[in-house]
Amino acid sequence: MNGITVTLVTIALIALSAFFVAVEFSLINTKRHRLEDAAATSASARAALRSSSELTLLLAGSQLGITICTLALGAITKPAVHHALVPPMTSLGVPARLGDVIAFILALVIVTFLHLVVGEMAPKSWAIAHPERSATLLALPMRAFLWITRPLLRTLNAMANWCVRRMGVEPVDEVDDVQDSDGLRSLVEHSTDAGTLDEGHGASITYALDMGTLTIGSLVEGRRATPTQVPTGATVGEVQDATVTAGHMRVLLTHENTVTGVVHVRDTLAEPTDRPAVELASPSYVVDRRKPLHLVFQEMRENGTQLAVVTDEGRFTGVVTLADILPRLFPRAA
Repeated sequence: MNGITVTLVTIALIALSAFFVAVEFSLINTKRHRLEDAAATSASARAALRSSSELTLLLAGSQLGITICTLALGAITKPAVHHALVPPMTSLGVPARLGDVIAFILALVIVTFLHLVVGEMAPKSWAIAHPERSATLLALPMRAFLWITRPLLRTLNAMANWCVRRMGVEPVDEVDDVQDSDGLRSLVEHSTDAGTLDEGHGASITYALDMGTLTIGSLVEGRRATPTQVPTGATVGEVQDATVTAGHMRVLLTHENTVTGVVHVRDTLAEPTDRPAVELASPSYVVDRRKPLHLVFQEMRENGTQLAVVTDEGRFTGVVTLADILPRLFPRAA
């Protein structure tokens, strides 16, 4: 090959290597839900979405492409550069054998530098910085390459998966961008320890994650204070007296350790003191102590309920209000 042909082939090989590297890192770092949003209007996004469902096959194709480009550069570009550097060494008076060695080393350094920096590191950085954009842009040509090489890639991938399974690891074929609660909790703890996340915010995030495993009963365990309550047959005056004594705005109406309703003192202010309080009571929101805290919190928000009556097999054990939950999620607002 003449110099121009070698130069063109080298540029093409480095560009192909950059293409395969960008494809590999873009699909690993892309967020699947963003591709799903774009797939409705973009054929490239749909192609990228299909590739994310064949992750191991796509990675095998990328590695195959990178390997071919590397071998081709070593077989074509390096000898050409080596051959081109020998005459200048001879003209400088360097002995032929030593000049040949120096030219070989320089050719190896030049080709490796071009391939490593231009063909791998630069496209890798671009793909990591713009994962969805690069995945969408490169998806269609990569799907064409996979279509051509699919039989070979399936064979190589099956052999690789066999080796992985022998080590007790199950291969995955799809990008999973969902973090579990343990992973998020570790990330929050690390960020708090490193000083990049405020301790108060870290505590509220950790508590929000814990809400997935906590029950409503965990908020009433060990409490010494008892909720303000009066018998079901109490009058408005008795409710007001209980409020003044305890300082609580909501008073429970109880009968034989069962909550029959909840009265807010606000609703009693314009009423005669001898009126039965049960006539002003609202139905109580009763939950079993084993109910997950996050579900109770969600229902209280949806129903506009401020207080939940907690029971254990029908027996009243305590109350939980939004004021008990929110300060843990928003400690600065407490």
